[in-house]
Amino acid sequence: MSQKYILVTGGAGYIGSHTNKLLSNAGYNTIIFDNLVYGHREFVKWGTFEQGDLLDKNSLRSIFPKYKIDAVVHFAAYAYVGESVGNPQKYYQNNVVGTLNLLDTMLEFGVKKIVFSSTCATYGIPESLPITEEHPQNPINPYGKTKFMIEQILKDYDLAYGLKYVALRYFNASGADFDGELGELHDPETHLIPLAIKAAYESDYVLTVFGDDYDTYDGTCIRDYIHVYDLALAHKLALEYLGSGGSSECFNLGNSVGFSVRDVINEIEKLSGQKVKYKIGSRRAGDPEILIGSYEKIMKKLQWKPTYSDIKNIISSGLRWYILRFEYVQEVK
Repeated sequence: MSQKYILVTGGAGYIGSHTNKLLSNAGYNTIIFDNLVYGHREFVKWGTFEQGDLLDKNSLRSIFPKYKIDAVVHFAAYAYVGESVGNPQKYYQNNVVGTLNLLDTMLEFGVKKIVFSSTCATYGIPESLPITEEHPQNPINPYGKTKFMIEQILKDYDLAYGLKYVALRYFNASGADFDGELGELHDPETHLIPLAIKAAYESDYVLTVFGDDYDTYDGTCIRDYIHVYDLALAHKLALEYLGSGGSSECFNLGNSVGFSVRDVINEIEKLSGQKVKYKIGSRRAGDPEILIGSYEKIMKKLQWKPTYSDIKNIISSGLRWYILRFEYVQEVK
């Protein structure tokens, strides 16, 4: 029998590269398909790299005859909320049309299992906490709307064509590879933890905290941070679940615990011994004061729980990555 492969779209990006490493170390043969617009070629240290774009259906179709693809893990998407508001065309075209091209090509070549990288942004402003999978989905920005649309498409493709999927709705992906081989390298960077680390080490950078007058215990927003390694493990379990004949499902990937912006700043200062320089800015439109997700459903179905998502683990791994990447000589406590 010829070797089976897992196609990882967007596998040169942050979460995709961590998942690719874990899958490869677990014995999976992976094909990384990425256009390198936001991904990094240096992050593809495992598997086989094929450069291409989901909007170019010919480049996508050229991959499937070359490899016996058993399933797809789909990360490829644009993911900047603010940019999606200013340029929704870019997001609907890339995220929705690109995914349709992928799904149609999968059907053409008889591949009917996909793990989809979704987001808690499909829920919009929370009506209750912690957020469960039964919470109404009412996304408030084009980025969240594209992910919500894709979830609806997946449901229809399952009913019509038998394409089975697991959609994983992430909360705040964070942290870095424990070996220091991978980490966050977004351009531009918008995530709090790497920006706060930057403000601790770079003399000319000051972090902006968007609002300190929320109805929380210290006035700053509270978020549910989940270590990228836990996210990667969930993708592996989802693949195994689909491989064993599991039905299509949507799962939250959260920690069920929230930390405020000031909590994150304080922990970075504690672990690094550096002062995080920050200023208070105005609130961002549409920012909920608290976002916390329940992982009860995926724990029951796939026996997944956030094993590595203690805030100290998350921040210390991010600090090590930053120090290694930028050659700072600094001990992380």
